[in-house]
This record gives sequence, C-alpha cells and structure tokens, in this order.
Amino acid sequence: MSVVEFGGSGPGILLLHGLMSRASTWWTVAQWLRPYGRVVAYDARGHGRNPRRGPFRTEDFVADAASVVERLDLGPVVAIGHSMGGLHAWGLAALRPDLVRGVVAEDVVPDNRGRSVDDWRWYFDAWPVPFQSLAHVRSVVDVPRVEELFEERADGWHLIADLGDLYEIAAEWGERAYWDLVDAIRCPVLVVEAGRGVLPAGQMAEVARRCSGHHLVVPESGHVVHDEAPEVYRGAVEAFLSGSIAPV
Repeated sequence: MSVVEFGGSGPGILLLHGLMSRASTWWTVAQWLRPYGRVVAYDARGHGRNPRRGPFRTEDFVADAASVVERLDLGPVVAIGHSMGGLHAWGLAALRPDLVRGVVAEDVVPDNRGRSVDDWRWYFDAWPVPFQSLAHVRSVVDVPRVEELFEERADGWHLIADLGDLYEIAAEWGERAYWDLVDAIRCPVLVVEAGRGVLPAGQMAEVARRCSGHHLVVPESGHVVHDEAPEVYRGAVEAFLSGSIAPV
C-alpha cells in the first residue's frame, strides 16, 4: 500500500481520498493540519500506487484504513475523508471505534440507492484515451489537481486507476444505504456539504443530527470543498479540531 507521511507529530490524522483520487492530492490540506498531529494519507485499493485491486466492498476499504492506523501506531485518529473517503471514515468510526476520536466527512451521503453507475459512466467512456498531453487531460477532465491523477505511458496519458474498478466500487453505493454505520458512530463528527453539489438534499444535515455533530454548507463550492473553498474548509476543520476533539 502506498502511504504518504506528510509530517507533524503527536495524535494521528488520517486523510482518506475520494473515488478516482489518490493520497498525494491532500498535500495542501496536510500543510496546515501538521500542527494538529501526525498527518498520513494512503492510496485506497484500486487507486494510485496501491497494488491491491478488489474486492471492493466498503468493509474491505474500512479494514484497509484500520490496518494503516494499527501498522503505523496512529490511533486513535481523526479521520478526514472526502466523498468515498468520508464514507470510509464513517465506517472506520463505526466498526473500529477504538481507532477513531473524530470524523470530518466532506460531501458524502449515506443513501444513494436508486442511482446507477450508468448515470455517469458515459462521461468516462467518452474520454479520448490515451490523452496526448497533460494539457489535453485538463481540457477534458475538469477536476481539481487532475495532473496528479494521470501518468504518462508509452502511448500517452492515462488515469492511474482502472475505470472498471471504479465502476465496481461505485456500484455498491447505488444498492445499499449506510445509515447503520452513521448510527453506530460515537465520536465527534463534522459534515461539510458542497452547496453546488449534486448529492441528495437533507442527508448530510441528518447525519450531523444523528451524531450530535456539526454541519456546514458551503454555498459557493462544488464537490471538492477543500480545493474549491479552501479557506472556508480550513476554518471549519480547525475549529472542529480545536473545539470538539478531546486531547489524547
């Protein structure tokens, strides 16, 4: 597994990336997190430089997160996750409460049932792979830090993940709800919601209510709040770390 140690010392902070992303995309966030503890991220299975492919059940990803925390002696951690990583942070807090002292979940909901991978796979299937340059990638793939998600090979530029794997990972989200994980969380929780996101309305507020946590809507931001509204995101997370997380 590819682990990135961003620095810092003391209580662990575990960063969990979203679908199609990788650990290194957290670099900017990690710089201001270091005063709060030892900041670590890793490439989830099926992503980045992690050689592990499936199986891709949510519980498998949670077990990987637990393994990182235990192997690096990080726990109990504050688990900070974006999208898919937010789901895995909930799962880690629910299934391994001994390893988690707080959760920040960014733009993720527990129930996407009824949504299908087919609703968005057309977009990826339309990519002109291989891309001819990074400029070509940026002209088609409009996501923050996109250059970190692609690599140059002999025939051009490719995503550092297999689209088939990503479809399989996301397929589970349309088939099951995760309220049972949310209801099992006993540590402080912050939920950050993108005001210009496309996820079902009301669920993130309900997560915060069930967890007696905090809920912040960022009206100006799309899905990747920590990149699109970085100062707002930072302020919310720092206030959470300073005011809601008990010292270790």
